[in-house]
Amino acid sequence: MNSLTLLKCICDETRFNILELLQKNKELCVNDFVLNLKKDQPLISHHLKALKQCGIIRSRENGKMTMYSIANMETSKLINDITKASKKIVTICTDSSCCA
Repeated sequence: MNSLTLLKCICDETRFNILELLQKNKELCVNDFVLNLKKDQPLISHHLKALKQCGIIRSRENGKMTMYSIANMETSKLINDITKASKKIVTICTDSSCCA
């Protein structure tokens, strides 16, 4: 996967929120995302599938549940760096229309 493909896959708000939750919790099931993000289960499952197809997350079976986690440390670091950078950019951006 190239850089542009990776960024296209994570640039969706719901997908990035999923990744931020995984960053904080290490491993979650679909119901955890539904509760935390207050989104419907089919929508969450759709985004999890896309993130998994891109190799950004992985899954494992745990009884009747499927548990999801970030696929590797490099991706985890990237999510962390993007989150930190976005907080800094908001404080230095002078054009309110671009960061809304």
